[in-house]
Amino acid sequence: MNPGLEKLHPYPFEKLTQLKQTIVQDTSVITDKAHIDLSIGEPKHTTPGLILDELQKQLPKAASYPTTRGIDELRQAIADWLVNRFNLSAGSITAEQNILPVNGTREALFAFAQCVINSSATDTPVVISPNPFYQIYEGAALLASAEPYYINCVEDNKFLPDFNVVPEDIWQRCQLVYLCSPGNPTGAVLGQDAIEKLLNLADKHDFIIAADECYSEIYFDEASPPIGLLQAAANLGRDDFKRCVVFHSLSKRSNVPGMRSGFIAGDAELIQTFLRYRTYHGSAMPIYTQMASIVAWQDEDHVLANRDLYRQKFDAVLDILKPVMNVSRPDASFYLWPETPISDTEFAAGLYSQQNITVLPGSFLSRSIAAGNPGKNRIRIALVPEIDQCIEAANRICTFIKSI
Repeated sequence: MNPGLEKLHPYPFEKLTQLKQTIVQDTSVITDKAHIDLSIGEPKHTTPGLILDELQKQLPKAASYPTTRGIDELRQAIADWLVNRFNLSAGSITAEQNILPVNGTREALFAFAQCVINSSATDTPVVISPNPFYQIYEGAALLASAEPYYINCVEDNKFLPDFNVVPEDIWQRCQLVYLCSPGNPTGAVLGQDAIEKLLNLADKHDFIIAADECYSEIYFDEASPPIGLLQAAANLGRDDFKRCVVFHSLSKRSNVPGMRSGFIAGDAELIQTFLRYRTYHGSAMPIYTQMASIVAWQDEDHVLANRDLYRQKFDAVLDILKPVMNVSRPDASFYLWPETPISDTEFAAGLYSQQNITVLPGSFLSRSIAAGNPGKNRIRIALVPEIDQCIEAANRICTFIKSI
């Protein structure tokens, strides 16, 4: 058996299920309160009709085997989207060399570490991750026989990783750095200067940067969309995107989490290496999904409408919550990361017991290190239900806080 399996933590939602099983709900209080789940980052907005129509139209292609590389038309649609969205030079990203479709970014983020980590290195390889973090980063590191190293993302640093705190010996053993920008769960966005610093470190120590950019299309200021890793590299004249790969998904952008459609793009050598790995890994995207993905990547109207819905939710919910708790609008994403007046697990348990609302304790998304646990006394609130439910949930949270 892979020894890394014994090092895996229970998944956050497994911990949440265990926590809820210990709670006896106060039925005299919640009889008229329907359950509202704010714990899972699963978009609930209506899937655009153009995507569903294309899926239906292309279903007969289920009779054909897909190729791992994906069809030319999809890779070209993705290349065009990247160039337009991140202001890249025409031709710097090509469908042939720089793009690989994947079945959602979750499996690709995991598989990428298995592909690129050299576990036979003289010193134990290190994978650096923000803390709190998407749990796939840690699991991918452990099962690739690497040592995870966490950088706390705290309010004093605008919830961004401070690369200056990483010791030299860790950088020397580092083979892979996971970025998450906009962040899950904080919504913080890395800027050009921070990415430039990391690129310089990658050149010096020869590691790869894997940027999880799944929330890049959920932001508030249409004039200032979040910068991406490839964009930051291009701004420095690094049009070869050496050591850089990005992961994008339609799940949040287009409200199709069940379609499992995303891509990885960047350094041509790394993409071709990952293609070779995935040819054996056996994870080809169905052709009908690829065809529906093309129309999704080519349309921005539904994405604009999606952002408008999230803006309305944040405006309404923050007006209700700000007077009673330390909470602020994130740079991007659909999460709130508020501070709790009591421990995060106690807060989540009480909220479920008394108000029939499920949120995710912040400590379930982070690890305790010498610098502390950045998820302690915080919760993640996913503003994914319809706006009326979000407003109702915010009012119930207020009621609960006032009862503490």
